[in-house]
Amino acid sequence: MVKTSSLGDVIHNLPVASDLRRQFPDAVIDWCVEESFAEIPRLHPAVAEVIPVAIRRWRKSLVSRQTWREIGAFRKRLGAAHYDAVLDTQGLIKSGLVTFCAHGRCYGYAAEVAREPLASWFYDKTFVIPPNAHAVERNRWLSAAAFDYPVGLPLDYGIATPDLSFPWLIAPRHAVLLTATSRDDKLWEEDRWIAVARQLIERGLPPVLPSGSAVERQRAERIAAGAPGTIVAPPLRLRELAAVLGHAELAIGVDTGLVHFATALGVPTIALYTATDPALTGVLGTRHFRNLGGPGQSPAVADVMAAITQELQQ
Repeated sequence: MVKTSSLGDVIHNLPVASDLRRQFPDAVIDWCVEESFAEIPRLHPAVAEVIPVAIRRWRKSLVSRQTWREIGAFRKRLGAAHYDAVLDTQGLIKSGLVTFCAHGRCYGYAAEVAREPLASWFYDKTFVIPPNAHAVERNRWLSAAAFDYPVGLPLDYGIATPDLSFPWLIAPRHAVLLTATSRDDKLWEEDRWIAVARQLIERGLPPVLPSGSAVERQRAERIAAGAPGTIVAPPLRLRELAAVLGHAELAIGVDTGLVHFATALGVPTIALYTATDPALTGVLGTRHFRNLGGPGQSPAVADVMAAITQELQQ
């Protein structure tokens, strides 16, 4: 399987591994993914080998000899196996190139529905999958078409919460607030986060705020300052984030890959949309989940709190 990035896209592809294992129990499934997201497919027991690729990093130093040595080593590793099939569920030129480097019959989206039509040049067989379907379903339908099995299998992300503990997280119960995202127009106002955090604390559910960059951490610290009792998490790897998320009673987040991570781990999740359409990329899970808002429709605090109340009463 080829699904290299981004975080949300990689998580959306986990059910494909589950579907393939269900249909072909003896299949050996490898997954090529960006190095920064390699810990995600490693959580899935159906994935035999994770093959990291570093396209994002290589693009920044294409004149470096070290970069080209790494590219050569990657092509050698990818070409070492002879696959019965190579499935690209990403549909980009970069993923098409990766697919082409592998030995095996290649499957992917047809030009008219691929995210980048030129990607279809790299496939031996292509399929027209409705582009207006949810991303999780598009991945699954492509796999079903390629390998001739029925759609409609039970949704299963296939991952479990790692058994890790943290000395800084001593509260017996916690929620996770995912306040950071890649685009400013996807952010939810800080005063609204503070209002939600205060009410969670009053209910005995202290919020944990993960952060990555310095800007994200500063935002988390401002929210925590406005809602004493909020926990700003230290820097965490994806496996550690999986443990924090998976043991939470509730996750609330903006349009970011981590909110899909929470849903994949079976955590009741409330996703907040301000600039994107949740019909295509909203959270989709097997337990309790909600998508609030949409393009130009920032969710109100009252609506979020009402959803929190309903989720905690389930």
